[in-house]
Amino acid sequence: MTEYVWLVPFFPLLGFLINGLFGTRFKEKLIGTIACTAVGLSFVASAWIFLNVLSLPEEVRSLSRIAYTWIAAGEFEVNIGFLIDPLSLVMMLVVSGVGLLIHVYSIGYMAGDRGYARYFAFLNLFTFAMLILVMADNFLLMFVGWEGVGLCSYLLIGFWFEEDYNAFAGRKAFVVNRIGDFGFLLGIFFIFFVFGTLNFEAVFSQAPQLDTGMATTIALLLFVGAVGKSAQIPLYVWLPDAMAGPTPVSALIHAATMVTAGVYMVARCHMLYLQSPTAMTVVAVIGLATAFLAATIALVNTDIKRVLAYSTISQLGYMFLACGVGAFGAGVFHVSTHAYFKALLFLSAGSVMHALSNETDMTKMGALRKKLPVTYKVFLVGALALAGVPFFSGFFSKDEILWKTVSNTQLGGFKFWFVGALVAGLTAFYIFRLIYLTFHGHSRVPKDVESHIHESPKIMTVPLRILAFLSIVGGFVGIPHVFNKFEHFLEPVFPSTTHPDLLNLEIIFMVISTLIALMGIGFAYLFYVAKPSMPYNLAKKMSRVYRFLNQKWYVDELYDVLVVRPFNLVSEVVFWRWIDMNTIDGFINRLADMTRNFSDRLRRIETGIVQNYALSIVFGIVVLIGYFLFK
Repeated sequence: MTEYVWLVPFFPLLGFLINGLFGTRFKEKLIGTIACTAVGLSFVASAWIFLNVLSLPEEVRSLSRIAYTWIAAGEFEVNIGFLIDPLSLVMMLVVSGVGLLIHVYSIGYMAGDRGYARYFAFLNLFTFAMLILVMADNFLLMFVGWEGVGLCSYLLIGFWFEEDYNAFAGRKAFVVNRIGDFGFLLGIFFIFFVFGTLNFEAVFSQAPQLDTGMATTIALLLFVGAVGKSAQIPLYVWLPDAMAGPTPVSALIHAATMVTAGVYMVARCHMLYLQSPTAMTVVAVIGLATAFLAATIALVNTDIKRVLAYSTISQLGYMFLACGVGAFGAGVFHVSTHAYFKALLFLSAGSVMHALSNETDMTKMGALRKKLPVTYKVFLVGALALAGVPFFSGFFSKDEILWKTVSNTQLGGFKFWFVGALVAGLTAFYIFRLIYLTFHGHSRVPKDVESHIHESPKIMTVPLRILAFLSIVGGFVGIPHVFNKFEHFLEPVFPSTTHPDLLNLEIIFMVISTLIALMGIGFAYLFYVAKPSMPYNLAKKMSRVYRFLNQKWYVDELYDVLVVRPFNLVSEVVFWRWIDMNTIDGFINRLADMTRNFSDRLRRIETGIVQNYALSIVFGIVVLIGYFLFK
């Protein structure tokens, strides 16, 4: 079956071509069926390959399948080749499985939209690009998928481009990611310069002999790409604005595609990062700082989708923290569990918006628990998983990261654990703040909207139920010292970092982080249910802190002053007025003026009077005769 691995990305590509070329001629039902079938077949193929690889001995669970030779120029050769190993299989199942549920949900959510065919075509293309990214066996093919998800994010974030804000959000995502992609591309150039190849297996096999300085250079350049794609400091600013796209797109970007690409790339290149303690430290510090910053912004934001967006940025910080302390398996484990509950949260938010005429302001919600019972229950499951409440999926992966952080005294340690645990408490607070403001208390819904509140149709609630189930049971495969199937499955790719002799200490830290999360939930209940006036009074007393967080640490304003305005000024004064208008246009305009002046003089000769032409001929003849006579 592994010989047919190319079918996994082929099916979504085929769905994109069919709906993209002919979708406008189809009815909505057929368009949705084609798109969902394409991703469904991709998931079935991924699952079948997974089962086949699972039956193989551990030492041969890494397979490379070459479709054809893509580039052959002298010694430089790049193939369209796919790497099938435990890491790529996990990502294939997450991308195609969660992506399928989002596709199905979209049938109901996007019903009646005039861009219905275009939407599903782009959604299929997004899935195809992400599958290429995680299945590639070389850096160049990975970069194709990398740029593909960047293109699709631009197309889908600005899907409703008729509104300026949406178009601007898509452009912002595209531009910010180009900055990161430039670093990633430089890293690829260095890899080819040093290793003479872009094939993963060849590069990673030589990595232990790599000079520390060069390893640091390559690892940091690749990480610049990850920072842009996975929205870390300082290139995270595009992701909150990405909420301009349809909500299922937000779910796809945050859960199954795009933002997880950076984490996957760092995990895939772990052999390079392990050669550079400096690069590992940078990854961990950036991840931890991003997790904290985003969590503090989410504390005060009132837009239901933006709270979840900052939550994603924060959780991605956790994943990079895991990679930075060498716990790559724990980071990938959190990628998979996060995919379940973050897709669930975004799609549940979409269900709320569906009922409230696309309202996203939580201050205009409240008391929706009884009116949207299914949405409330699944939303609560997602919130419990994100908060890290015991026995939900997020609990196992988050605590695994925190434990690996505190147990690695060289790259992590107690200080890193403390900040990570603090972020866990903030996470529990802001996600239950969202729950209480949206579903509890008194209704703040406008009367004209409240009369039309209704639960979403089954085409939307069934995927929510499935994701809720995965958010509950999805973490059990990674319970340390019990099942631990997940990390064991990844051992052919990553070295094991389990410490069975420290089990008692691990349980202590797990209990502490759990208590911190429960305290966060308790404070949220106190602030927004028991004493709802308390947050307003606190905001008045700490107005400067509240304003600072509400303005998102003034990062956008800082970028506007330091980057956007100077670039606009240079673009206008230097590139437009001087180079474009004066130099390029000036040269062309002067050339045109010369031609016009010459033509004006030449035009005077063309009088249209025959006598003048005859006189000119006679004059010419006289001149010629004179020339020959007096020669």
